[in-house]
Amino acid sequence: MQSTLSHRSLLEPKSLRDALNMLRQEKSLVPMAGCTDLYVALNFGTLQDTRFLDLWRLDALRKIERRGDALSIGALATHSDLIRSPLVRSRLPMLAAAAREVGGVQIQNRGTIGGNVANASPAGDTLPVLAAAGAFVWLQSASGTRRVPFTAFYTGYRQTVRRHDELIVAFEIPAVRGRQWFRKVGTRAAQAISKVVMAGVVPSTGSGRAADGSVRIALGSVAPTVVRATRTEAALAAGASVEAAQRTLVEEIAPIDDTRSTAIYRRRVAANLLARMLAAR
Repeated sequence: MQSTLSHRSLLEPKSLRDALNMLRQEKSLVPMAGCTDLYVALNFGTLQDTRFLDLWRLDALRKIERRGDALSIGALATHSDLIRSPLVRSRLPMLAAAAREVGGVQIQNRGTIGGNVANASPAGDTLPVLAAAGAFVWLQSASGTRRVPFTAFYTGYRQTVRRHDELIVAFEIPAVRGRQWFRKVGTRAAQAISKVVMAGVVPSTGSGRAADGSVRIALGSVAPTVVRATRTEAALAAGASVEAAQRTLVEEIAPIDDTRSTAIYRRRVAANLLARMLAAR
C-alpha cells in the first residue's frame, strides 16, 4: 500500500549552510537526495517520517577530487559518477566495481554514495569497499566538522554515530596499496540485494603483508553491520593457510537466516570468496 503525500513537507535549502541551519533548528528533518531507499519505504507504506530536507541541488557535495595523497568523494556523488570517474577507476577500482552492482542504470544515476552509507543497511554494496579501504566519514553540522573512521561509523543495525544536526558531506580514502578485489553474490546477476558481498586488499607480494599493513577484508550481509574481518586478517598476516583462514572467517562472521538466504549458505559463500580473493592475480 502506497503512503499518502498530503501530510508530508519538503524543504529545499539553497546551500550547504542553509541545510545545516535547518537541521539545527528542526530535529525531525530527514535528509534526502536520490531517494532510492526512501521511495521504497514510501511505496510499501512504511515511511513514517513527514518532514524532509532535499539535498539534491547542493552540487558542492558532488566533487570527486584528490586532496594530497587521499581521494575525496562528495556524499552526493552518484554511483554513475563513481563508475565514470577516472580518479575512482585508477585509485579505488573496487569502488567503481561495487557501484556497477547497485541496482540498474536508473538507480545508479540517482542513488548517492552518501545515501548508501547513511541508509546503514548491512547489505549496502559500497560499504565493504569503504571499510576495506580504511575510509573516513566527514560529518558536518552548523557548529563544525568531524572525521570518523568508517569502521567506527556504525553502532548497530541501521544505526550510526551521525547526530540529527549533522550531514555526511564527504568520504576520505587514503591511498590504497595492494591488489583490490570486490565480489557480490545475489539471487540474480544484477539488480539484486546481496546475500554476501566482500571487498579486500591483498598484498602485491606473497608475504601476507602489504606496504601499509596486513591483508584487509570486509564483508556485508553477514552481520548487523558491515564488518572488517580482523581476526582473519591477523591469521593471514601470521602465515595461516587459506584453509585455516577460511575456518577463522566462518567463526568470525555472524550471518542470519532470512528471506534471501541462510546462515549456512552465507558462511560457505564467504569462505569461498576468501579463497578466490587470495588466489586471484
